Amino acid sequence: MTIQNYSDLDAVDLARMVREREVTAAELLEEAIERAERVNPQLNAVVYPWYDHARENALSGLPDGPLHGVPFLLKDLGTYYTGQKISSGSKIFADYVPDHDSEMVIRYKAAGLSIFGRSTSPEFGITSTTESQLHGKTRNPWNLEHTAGGSSGGAAAAVAAGVIPVANASDGGGSIRIPASCNGLFGLKPTRARTPSGPDVGEGWAGMSTVHAVSRSVRDSAVLLDATCGPDIGAPYFAPPPERPFADEVGRDPGKLRIGVIRLPFNECDVDGVCLDAVQHAADLCASLGHDVEDASLTIPEEVRNPLFDIVRPATKLLIDRRAAELGRSANPEDVEPLTWRMISGDMPTASDYIAATQAVHAIGRHVARWFAGLDGPGYDLMLTPTMAVPPLELGRLALDREDLAAQGNDVQRTVGFTSLFNASGNPAASVPLYWSENGLPIGTMFVAPYADEATLFRIAAQLEQAQPWANNKPPLHSD
Repeated sequence: MTIQNYSDLDAVDLARMVREREVTAAELLEEAIERAERVNPQLNAVVYPWYDHARENALSGLPDGPLHGVPFLLKDLGTYYTGQKISSGSKIFADYVPDHDSEMVIRYKAAGLSIFGRSTSPEFGITSTTESQLHGKTRNPWNLEHTAGGSSGGAAAAVAAGVIPVANASDGGGSIRIPASCNGLFGLKPTRARTPSGPDVGEGWAGMSTVHAVSRSVRDSAVLLDATCGPDIGAPYFAPPPERPFADEVGRDPGKLRIGVIRLPFNECDVDGVCLDAVQHAADLCASLGHDVEDASLTIPEEVRNPLFDIVRPATKLLIDRRAAELGRSANPEDVEPLTWRMISGDMPTASDYIAATQAVHAIGRHVARWFAGLDGPGYDLMLTPTMAVPPLELGRLALDREDLAAQGNDVQRTVGFTSLFNASGNPAASVPLYWSENGLPIGTMFVAPYADEATLFRIAAQLEQAQPWANNKPPLHSD
């Protein structure tokens, strides 16, 4: 059967339909599979489909959670599902099959989600496009010659194309917010340790990486975060619990907020004019809704500005070396992408370098906290910036096999110039789709809240969604 208006419904709507027996979980799954098969040959957003496994689960009975029966994809990175492949976008992991579930997958299952495959990721999530030698190029449904963003590009492309309403995503430098921006979606990076990383690690990238989702609606993100937040057993630390369920914040009056607008990226890269136009549009919209909006600045000392590389390089090398040892050999250049091999070759950061980088992460968190609290200026309820300093770039420019290394690095810096700071600080941040360029590409704007204050992000995002609905903006390549 074809489910009427499927792509206009969010996950909350679909779960309600299942509860009220208007449709079955098995029927929703078939709708999602049919749509995936329709667009995936062009998008390349779904890998490792396990349709028959998902069909068995749907027919035998999914847990009666808040998203019971809603079709869902896991990212091909960091989310172990017993007996199902996960490659992390890398040739060296192409045949890896875990024997246990990640805690997030346990919680997704308990929420009643109907998980039917994986979405594409670049190798180890270390670039802001979703292209790999193993799985090829994931394309943007708004323009197939442009990137869908990364590293959660497959998730975002599948949601934007109407295959599913919400998908698992993760973010270590912008990898939820960047693809949300590139695909015209809502993408919230939660507070550090809001969602669990166990049981395999206590934290990712020294606490800079976190897991959540991209979605078409704000409320789907809130409901899913309610279902997955909180520490797992043995967690080394966790975010302060929310005052009330996040779903209750959606539609709640945000009050009159003081919003500081920052237009210059923290890594001092160039900003495309269309991204500045997008942030001005968002600022004007917020002002029209009664908020106090003013230009602001945040200064991060140069010596602590970019700790990412000295953390990601050794973390990536450790991952590759452990996998090679499992295979009974040493790693070689054919195992990984060219730029990945360069990252892990030669002189590595010393132990002192790594400690200095983690201390820089903590210093950044304190600088950002002081900015919000008004200890180094007037103080704000929210920060507003462009999500990226560039619109979605052409495929190939951000790929890990690009030959022009300097140009690739410069392009990557323009994608993460606003986002990565808040992976270091741990603040919750969300990309909101309020603007499209003249050539039809989505341009997101990012709101950042004080530490552990996802509530304010959900309130302002829901208010903006009501004022300027975006869910009906559909890309040229769509599963309808």
